[in-house]
Amino acid sequence: MTHKPVITDEILQQKLGSLKTMSDVTDFAKGLIAPTLQAMLEQEMTQHLGYPRHDTSGNLTGNSRNGSSHKQLKTGFGETSLTIPRDRNGSFDPMAVRKYETVTSDVEEKIISMYAKGMSTRDINTHMSDIYGVSISADMVSSITDKVLPLVKQWQERPLSRLYPIVYLDGIHFKVRDGGKIVSRCAYIVLGINAEGMKEILGIWIGENEGSKFWLQVLHNIKHRGTEEMLICCVDGLSGFPNAIKTIYPNAQIQRCIIHQIRNTVKYIPHKHKKSFCKALKTIYTAVDEESGLLALEEVKEQFPEYKIYLKSWEDNWQELSPFFEYPDEMRRIIYTTNTIESLNRQFRKITKTKSVFPHNESLSKLLYLVQEDITKKWIMPIRDWAKIIAQLSIFFPDQIESVISSSSS
Repeated sequence: MTHKPVITDEILQQKLGSLKTMSDVTDFAKGLIAPTLQAMLEQEMTQHLGYPRHDTSGNLTGNSRNGSSHKQLKTGFGETSLTIPRDRNGSFDPMAVRKYETVTSDVEEKIISMYAKGMSTRDINTHMSDIYGVSISADMVSSITDKVLPLVKQWQERPLSRLYPIVYLDGIHFKVRDGGKIVSRCAYIVLGINAEGMKEILGIWIGENEGSKFWLQVLHNIKHRGTEEMLICCVDGLSGFPNAIKTIYPNAQIQRCIIHQIRNTVKYIPHKHKKSFCKALKTIYTAVDEESGLLALEEVKEQFPEYKIYLKSWEDNWQELSPFFEYPDEMRRIIYTTNTIESLNRQFRKITKTKSVFPHNESLSKLLYLVQEDITKKWIMPIRDWAKIIAQLSIFFPDQIESVISSSSS
């Protein structure tokens, strides 16, 4: 079969004169794909055998051309038909179009990008068909996106910084198929603020429903990857959470989320009293210091004796609710609530809401990894007022902060 040669400068100049619209340019570029790739394949075969087609120098060399096979290749310009040359020994492995490759890398990148944006398989197929004239099946989307699984493993096992001054820990729940049943799975997410004030997702682990035992495994993994110390750990109200943290990081200070505490407190307050009750609660967590906060708590109990039972959890958990009182306003703002990681979780939810049920844990891990890759690209600046915050931290944790600063400057 005779193929058109790759376009010459003379033909290109002639053709340019007839191009009037962007559609003309696109069609012209699309027409170059097949002949260009075909010429590259033929040239690779010539280099592989050591002699050109029909050259007598190839006689009795032990290998020769042996026909070709047909392949449909999906490219950014649509589907292209190619004939892949074969050699008699079966040793030819072309670079221009790899064996078993049916989708070019640029198309794969587009599919992975759309998948990371939360587009369904049907949406991806429709988009690729409308824009590029390429049909993409659900199995093909899965096969292409599965190529990121080694990257997921590599990212999940990467070394971490020795110290994270502030760390947020939280979980998100998803539905996953397991053995023919739909079960709940928790994505355990750890978000750290490093010594430079940059946000960093330390890892995402998929496990059973959120519990302190699995959190213990997560923290052990983080310790194993090089994180020796966490100074302040911000958590929600999960039972047993502080004990899990203290087991791995005994010197870490636990800060329970005030916002979660407020939500749990006002959950059963009648609507007619909720506004005044919330106003009274505000005097507790906006107090100037811990002592004033405790006094405000007593005053709220006296003001609303009928709701004293709902305030008992403030007393029971005061040791973990009160640490933020000893810090200046810049630090209080970022540690008294887990809003930082909840904001991250909302971005995960926004993307994953198109999938009501994931087919397996790997599918969930794959999408969460791709989403975090997209999110963290925008994290290019330290958090607000970090210069002040790290200076304040150096007063409260002089040995830990000084050692990090010394090692980074050496």
